[in-house]
Amino acid sequence: VLLCSWPTPGSPGMRRFTWEEIAQRTGRGPAADERWLVIDRKVYDISRFHRRHPGGSRVISHYAGQDATDPFIAFHLDKTLVKKYMSPLLIGELAPDQPSFEPSKNKKLVEDFRELRATVEKMGLLKPNRAFFLLHLCHILVLDVAAWLTIWYFGSSTVPFLFSALLLGTVQAQAGWLQHDFGHLSVFSESKWNHWVHKFVIGHLKGAPASWWNHLHFQHHAKPNCFRKDPDVNMHPLFFALGKKLSVELGEQKKKFMPYNHQHKYFFIIGPPALVPLYFQWYIFYFAVQRKQWVDLAWMLTFYIRFFLTYLPLLGVKGILGLHLLVRFIESNWFVWVTQMNHIPMHIDYDKNVDWFSTQLQATCNVHQSLFNDWFSGHLNFQIEHHLFPTMPRHNYWKVAPLVKSLCAKHGVEYQCKPLLTAFADIVYSLKDSGELWLDAYLHK
Repeated sequence: VLLCSWPTPGSPGMRRFTWEEIAQRTGRGPAADERWLVIDRKVYDISRFHRRHPGGSRVISHYAGQDATDPFIAFHLDKTLVKKYMSPLLIGELAPDQPSFEPSKNKKLVEDFRELRATVEKMGLLKPNRAFFLLHLCHILVLDVAAWLTIWYFGSSTVPFLFSALLLGTVQAQAGWLQHDFGHLSVFSESKWNHWVHKFVIGHLKGAPASWWNHLHFQHHAKPNCFRKDPDVNMHPLFFALGKKLSVELGEQKKKFMPYNHQHKYFFIIGPPALVPLYFQWYIFYFAVQRKQWVDLAWMLTFYIRFFLTYLPLLGVKGILGLHLLVRFIESNWFVWVTQMNHIPMHIDYDKNVDWFSTQLQATCNVHQSLFNDWFSGHLNFQIEHHLFPTMPRHNYWKVAPLVKSLCAKHGVEYQCKPLLTAFADIVYSLKDSGELWLDAYLHK
């Protein structure tokens, strides 16, 4: 009855809205209790629904007051089904004299990207090769078994202990890329299968909750490098001054939480080595318990039970704790360098509500393709393509890359692609530059 009570789009009873009205419904300001967004010219009231949104409250709220057509298309597999559930949220449509998206967005670029999206779907690039992901899982399991066999056969002396830790660190990094695939719904055609296997991979193979990853990562993709919307840049300003504009702003405000002009040095201490062992390791348990994610917590515990039961007879309590800490140290370095090489050196600012294509391109860059780079980074060396098409199976990134480059060239959008070591170095250089910008503004502005 509720679904049928709404007038059909374009009917005389449908309320009409302007972009000015919609832009006021962001959940902040005078209309703090209201959140509206637009999809395909239809206006939806998510004021209460955002708390029940399966992808998380924040990720959908980040588009309150804006057109969300392109992210809606990018994130959902079965759009027809999702739109049925959205029907009760429909409150009207854009007035006939209103453009289909805000004036802050490049009309021609939006249209061309949507045409590219249609081409990608026709080419079948969103369809996965499940044998690829099965082989990837198998190689992770083989390395996991090899790590245990190394200590079982050669003993727990220094060399086999370190070699086993290296194998297990590789297992954790590669399992991280694999859970990323399931989390992005890029392995199975049905969302529920991706979600179920995601819980197994991230929970049993890595000891982390799927709900925690979803909560953070979907926000990152929705608004990458947008301060206060992308949790990956929440390091600003507590630990780092990120981005040229934000760093100058911090300096002008005379704020100094850290000696940011030295951040490119202390990054090597509190960045790659410490993130997973000292922060993620305890926070993931806090997250699961606080949000009552008992299924995720159960999967996490299976990881720790399996790890302790298999290695405790070989290493003892001290040895197994040392092994676990060393594995997390290796994983943390691997994870931070790979994930930050594509984002920290790029544009970081507040949300300016530009089009989807521009939002992703200004926040991401690529690293040269090679068999090693593809494996080492879990194909996140194709970060641009991944951000534009987050549900695309990673084995197809290289196929769509020429089309993306062509669209960038047509509209004068920079498409950055660099060698792996250069990408690593650019993290440090960008931190140094933003630290110097902060210091200059702090002292002289």
